[in-house]
Amino acid sequence: MFHDHRLVMRDGMLIGALDRMCATLEIAPSQAELAKERYDGVGGWLADAEDPLLKAMGIFLQGSTAIGTTVKPIGSNEHDVDLVAHAPNLGHWVEPAALKKAIGDRLKANGHYKPLLVEMARCWRLVYANEFHMDITPSIPNRSCHMGGELVPDRALKIWKPSNPKGYKALFLERVKLAPRFRVTKSLHTQDRARADIEPFPEQVHFKGLLQRVVQILKRHRDVFIAVNEIDISLSPISVLVTTLASQSYEYCVRTFIYESELDLLFDVIRHMPDFIETCRVDGQMQWFIWNETTKGENFSEKWNGDPKRAEIFFTWHTRALADISRLKDVEGLDGLKRQLGDAFGSAPAKAVIDSITDDISTSRQKGTLGIAPRIGLVTGITTATVTPVRANTFFGR
Repeated sequence: MFHDHRLVMRDGMLIGALDRMCATLEIAPSQAELAKERYDGVGGWLADAEDPLLKAMGIFLQGSTAIGTTVKPIGSNEHDVDLVAHAPNLGHWVEPAALKKAIGDRLKANGHYKPLLVEMARCWRLVYANEFHMDITPSIPNRSCHMGGELVPDRALKIWKPSNPKGYKALFLERVKLAPRFRVTKSLHTQDRARADIEPFPEQVHFKGLLQRVVQILKRHRDVFIAVNEIDISLSPISVLVTTLASQSYEYCVRTFIYESELDLLFDVIRHMPDFIETCRVDGQMQWFIWNETTKGENFSEKWNGDPKRAEIFFTWHTRALADISRLKDVEGLDGLKRQLGDAFGSAPAKAVIDSITDDISTSRQKGTLGIAPRIGLVTGITTATVTPVRANTFFGR
C-alpha cells in the first residue's frame, strides 16, 4: 500500500525543516576555510622543525570536519576541528609521550601559537576563542594494517593504539554516495494515485548527503538529551560510535529496502543502529564491540566494557531519539513543529528553523506561490491541482 502523495509531501517538508536545522548547527564554509588556513600554517611550522621526530610531518583533518558532520557543541560557539599530525618515518621505537612532547615544544616556540595552546591527555589543543579549537593528535604508520592505518597514543600515552582516520573517512564518504530508493507518485496531477515508480535519491532531494544529515541530527539530539537529563558529559556516547552505527545502518537500509520518504528512511536508519553492535558474555559480564571496520583492534565501545552505565545511557538515548523522530510525523502547524523541534533539538535551532520557514512563506506570498495543501499545511513554490492558492493578503495559519 503506497502512501498518499500528500503525506509524502508532508514528510518532505519535515525533512526540509531538519535540513535547515542542521545547516544552522554546522561549521560555516567561511569558518572551515579559515580553519584550513590555520592548520596548514601549523603543519608548515611543525614540518620546518629541526627536531628529527618532526621530519616530514604532515597534518590532515579527521573526524566530523573531515566527513561533513559537524555540530556546534551546546553552550559554546566553538566547533571542534580534529587534526592528525602524522610522522610517516617513525615506528614503534618512538614513545607516544616523546612524540607528543616534541609537537608541544615546537608549538610553544611560536609566539603566535603559544598563548592559544592547551595540553590535553592525548593531544594538543589550539583554542581560537568563539570560532573553533583544533585538536592535534600525533600518529605514526601502522605497518601491520593492510588498509593503510595508523597508530595513535592511548590516553595514558603509554602505548600506541590502532586507528585509521583516512580509511574511516573514505568508507564513510563511499556510503554517503549510496542512493536510497523511493516510491514516488508519477504525477500529482494524475488521478491514478497508486501508480508509482522507484526513482533514485539525487533527483528527489536538494540537500547534501542524507547520511551526513542523519549523523548531525543524532549528534544534536544526543547533546540535548545529555544536557536536559543532566548526565555527566563524559558518559555521553562518543561521536565516532554514533557515526559508525549510523553509517552501517544506512548502508543496510539503502541496500535492503524501498522507502516512501526520506523521513521514513531516517527513522529506519536510527531503528537499525543497535543491530550493528556485537555482544558476548565474558565471565558472566556483557561485553560490547563496535569495531572500526578500517583497521584491526579498534573498538569504539571499549569504555562500555569497563563501565556498563555508558551502554545503558546509549540505549536510553537511542530509544528517546527514535520516539522523538517518530513524533515529528504527528505535528500540527508551525507552532507544533517549533515545539517538537525545540524539545528534541533545543529552542535556539528550532526558532531559527521556524524563522527561516516564515521568511520563505512571506516571500512566496509576495510572489503569489504560497498554497495550502490538504493534510500538509502551508507549502511554498508549488502549484498543483491539489494545492489551494492563498491570496497575498491572507495571513497563514492564524
